[in-house]
Amino acid sequence: MAAATLQPHQKELFGQPIGLYFLFFSEMWERFSYYGMRAILTLYMVHETTDNFNPGLGWTSGEALALYGWYTMLVYVASIPGGYIADKFLGQKKSVLYGGLILIVGQSILAVSAPWAFYSGLALIIMGVGLLKPNISTMVGGLYQKGDIRRDQGFTIFYIGINLGAFLSALIVGYVGEKIGWHYGFGLAGIGMTLGMIVYYLGMPYLAHVGNFIGKDGSDEDKAAMNKPLTDVEKDRVKVLLISFLIVIVFWGAFEQAGGLLNIYTQEKTNRILDFTLPLIGNEVPASWFQSLNALFIILFGTTVAAYWARKKLKGKEASSLFKMAIGTIIMGAGFLFMTAAVAQFEAEGSSAMYWLVLAYLFHTIGELSMSPVALSFITKLAPLKYASIMMGVYFAMTGLGNKVAGILGEASEGLGEYVIFTGIAVFAIIFGLLIVALLKPLKRLTHGAEDDEHL
Repeated sequence: MAAATLQPHQKELFGQPIGLYFLFFSEMWERFSYYGMRAILTLYMVHETTDNFNPGLGWTSGEALALYGWYTMLVYVASIPGGYIADKFLGQKKSVLYGGLILIVGQSILAVSAPWAFYSGLALIIMGVGLLKPNISTMVGGLYQKGDIRRDQGFTIFYIGINLGAFLSALIVGYVGEKIGWHYGFGLAGIGMTLGMIVYYLGMPYLAHVGNFIGKDGSDEDKAAMNKPLTDVEKDRVKVLLISFLIVIVFWGAFEQAGGLLNIYTQEKTNRILDFTLPLIGNEVPASWFQSLNALFIILFGTTVAAYWARKKLKGKEASSLFKMAIGTIIMGAGFLFMTAAVAQFEAEGSSAMYWLVLAYLFHTIGELSMSPVALSFITKLAPLKYASIMMGVYFAMTGLGNKVAGILGEASEGLGEYVIFTGIAVFAIIFGLLIVALLKPLKRLTHGAEDDEHL
């Protein structure tokens, strides 16, 4: 078919469906909104009420972290009802649209300085993310035909969009919230979400064939598939997906130390003094800046890691999703060995060097690129059509559970010490990843060749 006669949703850009880039920028602005608000949320809660310029809520750190922990967990757990609503009532496309609109309202309400607005805004954000997050990821998978090897690469590109939004939001929304006003920061997050929905609406012609509610818009074949009980093959694939969710819990339970224990260690025990002076900050690197390393490394290395795995697949070498997820967990775990070295240096010298953190975040990022976008793609390959969105919702709920595990491990460091926690995480993650590699053959049998015929 000549390029001039292609339908809009069939067009490609840089070797990928053009609809991917509209989802990329939609998700980028949604993550800008979410991570921007998250960057200032706890700071706003603990900031004193007596500050006439920029008053906060005056909560204790314990109170703020308790609410923050429940909030971030509920944001992910809400993906389960969000996926169910898409599968049973709305379809993914409308669920993303409605979720985005709810997010705009929630972020806008947070811009109001009143107690009712604070809790109402958070509740609406939980609902909005629950509708949007699992369904926009499922739509990415719908852009590709069965067996298209570009699927994993497409999810990596999409994943870069997530982290580009996260990288920019910490700098922009964080600055506005702290220096101009907390509620201006929340409002700016809402503006970002509005831009995301504008991009999403403009991309509708290129998303005509994905995310539709099968009960109304789907083909007769798809409707029949929704009404049939699961086959034995589909049941096996659901089993292996549930097993893969254990990898998700282990991975994020370790990885999410970045926002907790690693962040505190950076603030209190890392020598952040430079031999030269930088504009605005002087010669001391802010502890929060290290949080941007993960997003920066993803932007720099995302397509490289995806291309590496694609080349291995085309050469007939082991590059299954489960193998990549296991290797990603091993690499991420190895990154904590640098933190073990950092603690040893601190105990010997009274502080540790910044390069330990840079190396740890680099290994964590390479591991994440081999695990997280691959897991998203894996779900779209194996999930039965009738449960496509709800399985994605379960994935994000397991991510939330991993966040809760991370918090428990961080709290344990008060009694056990950072050396034990960092070393224990490294050893457990590496052994767990190796165990998945050892069980790879029986696990792959449960997929019934879902990835065997991938091609360009």
